[in-house]
Amino acid sequence: MKLLVTACLAALLAAPAFVGSAQTAAAPTAASRFTIPATDDGLPGAGPIRRMEWFQKLWTERRSGWAKRLQQDQGAIVFLGDSITQGWNNTLNPLFPGVKIANRGISGDTTRGVLIRLQEDVLALNPRGVVLLIGTNDLEEQAAPETVAANLRLIVAALRRHNPAMPVVLCNVFPSSATKKRPGDQIKTVNRLYFAGLKDEPQVTVLDTWTLFANTQGDAKPEEFPDLLHPNTAGYLKWAAALRPVLETVGLAPAWPDDFKPEPGFESLFNGRDLTGWVHPDGAALDGKTATADGRFAAKNGRLVVTVARVERPTLKLMTTRKFPGDFVLKLEFRASPNADSGLFVRDPQLQVRDYVLAGPYFTLKNYQPLEWNEIVVTVRGGLAHATCNGEVLVDAFPVPPTGPIGVESDHGQLEYRRIRISESR
Repeated sequence: MKLLVTACLAALLAAPAFVGSAQTAAAPTAASRFTIPATDDGLPGAGPIRRMEWFQKLWTERRSGWAKRLQQDQGAIVFLGDSITQGWNNTLNPLFPGVKIANRGISGDTTRGVLIRLQEDVLALNPRGVVLLIGTNDLEEQAAPETVAANLRLIVAALRRHNPAMPVVLCNVFPSSATKKRPGDQIKTVNRLYFAGLKDEPQVTVLDTWTLFANTQGDAKPEEFPDLLHPNTAGYLKWAAALRPVLETVGLAPAWPDDFKPEPGFESLFNGRDLTGWVHPDGAALDGKTATADGRFAAKNGRLVVTVARVERPTLKLMTTRKFPGDFVLKLEFRASPNADSGLFVRDPQLQVRDYVLAGPYFTLKNYQPLEWNEIVVTVRGGLAHATCNGEVLVDAFPVPPTGPIGVESDHGQLEYRRIRISESR
């Protein structure tokens, strides 16, 4: 399946678009409402609006073409942004089967440009959801990070007014390079300000695409961003793999069915439908409930989901109501979004469950599969626990109390658990 998707994407990414690069576009044929206003007077937001000749032609050409698809694209999930979004070309539907998608990326666009065209290009479609990546071109045009973040808040506010229940997935601005007039410290500041402005925006889920792609210096990696600005095929595949679980959780993509049944001798600790058998730290009964009142844990798509935070918050445990006093073998699978941090409690001590490749602490694992499902097996014998991930040892012979529940932690990023099962020694 992965080879097929890779080949498909490589073929369809044959016509990449470039942010801020001079390029040829067909002469505009649309009505004047699709052209860039001649001045900034009366326009929403602040900061740069590009008016180079190539950009004006591209802006008019793409927007007038979209207007002809207004009815066809009703109810789609809109991917909104600049050339990095435009660069998906026709690959979005093959990469997200079963999802109706409208690509509304324009190479060279800025946050203010998106704000100006939001009504006709996005809201007029009555979208099911929006995937948003924007802001890198503002920095090239020397906009202050505070200006970029203020425009983002206006975009989110407009989406909320249109439909406060519509999911919005906000991707962090990708890393680039100071050689592209997009220094890492400014990108990090923009992303920090984006996050700070979302605490009262429950419909927005943030995907940490900066950490996903940044190297140790905070810049883009040439093997994924050959020009230090635009992803290649490997970069787009990684972005798609990071997006898919979040889209499934917020209801914008169908989850793959899982008909797994526990092996003989094992019983499930999570029924896949609700939080029966688990307890919140505040003591609230969760039997029959599909989510905790604070929204930090939810049963969705057969998974126990630790949800994404919009604010800095203390860690929190969700524990089984049962305790397990004897020896046992605990098995489960987890899938972590970029840089996600959770944890598995074995009676009381915590085993770190994270996106190990980015968040650690087990950076050297050879079998860990980023953005995919991974299996953890914990064996408790005589008060000592032994844990593996995909067969590699995480911890060996760490002491655990004589009895206690099993639990998972909410820290940051989305982390999903499934197939949680236990076999107790009799």
